[in-house]
Amino acid sequence: MPRQLPPLNALRSFEAAARYESFTRAAEELHVTQGAVSQQVKALETQLGIKLFNRERQRLRITQAGRDYLDVIREALDHIGAGTERLLQRQGGNVLTVSTSLDFAAKWLVHRLASFTAAHPGIDLRVSATMHHVDFTREDVDVAVRHSEGGWPGLEATRLCAEQIFAICSPKLLVGRNRLKKPADVLKFPLLRLEDQSKAWARWFALAGVAAPDRLPGPVLNRASMLIDAAIDGQGVALARTTLAARDLISGQIIRPFDLSWRPAGTYWIVSPKAMAKVEKIKRFRDWLLSEAADDARRLSDLPRGR
Repeated sequence: MPRQLPPLNALRSFEAAARYESFTRAAEELHVTQGAVSQQVKALETQLGIKLFNRERQRLRITQAGRDYLDVIREALDHIGAGTERLLQRQGGNVLTVSTSLDFAAKWLVHRLASFTAAHPGIDLRVSATMHHVDFTREDVDVAVRHSEGGWPGLEATRLCAEQIFAICSPKLLVGRNRLKKPADVLKFPLLRLEDQSKAWARWFALAGVAAPDRLPGPVLNRASMLIDAAIDGQGVALARTTLAARDLISGQIIRPFDLSWRPAGTYWIVSPKAMAKVEKIKRFRDWLLSEAADDARRLSDLPRGR
């Protein structure tokens, strides 16, 4: 539903007139005529259907409704002003503040930062790993990388890569008497999983044509990065998504034991305010992210896909 917003000039005129209780002084501050301020306020009262001022013997008195509305408008204008100032400061400086999820930072970003700083020594990169989705109007953040199914109203969003979900394990699980030879063999090992992955494992078993057990064996973790690290240690079989597993797959620390996968609804997106999207430091960081992700895709395509 579209917002019902009065014109900004009418709100600025009202706020200044309410502060001074004077159209004349408001006009001086806004560098317009007294008549222009009076007309803007009258138009606002007409649109709202509310009397904001009483005109009494050459004096202006704000009504109670006007005082209540002033609190709202003053806070909104202060918020816009502060956000504009932060935006202009970020555009002009060399500091680039990036917000990412904890898992993306741990398994994808931090191991690659040296290549970015080497290519762009003039950019002072700051990385903040958090769980919450950043509010660009309130936080000093220039760009964010977040996992989602898409839909970022009011923001510039670029998909980082396409993803798949598949089983991973240490190469150690392919040797020995109890080694993985067929999909059903995963039940010989702990099934490492996130708190919400029971349905994902059920889908994997369905793809494999294996009856899923009533109770999945193995520990439940709350971070995808922990899941992948446990798989690297040979503690069991896990399900992982392409982006977070890419580096360890390429290095050979983990493998895909079976060629079973599906494309999830969500993936990682590079997100920034539309007004900031073409700022050079943000454009360079976005291009670097996309280049790194494309390189991962090329290298992953050369790896064996399991059995």
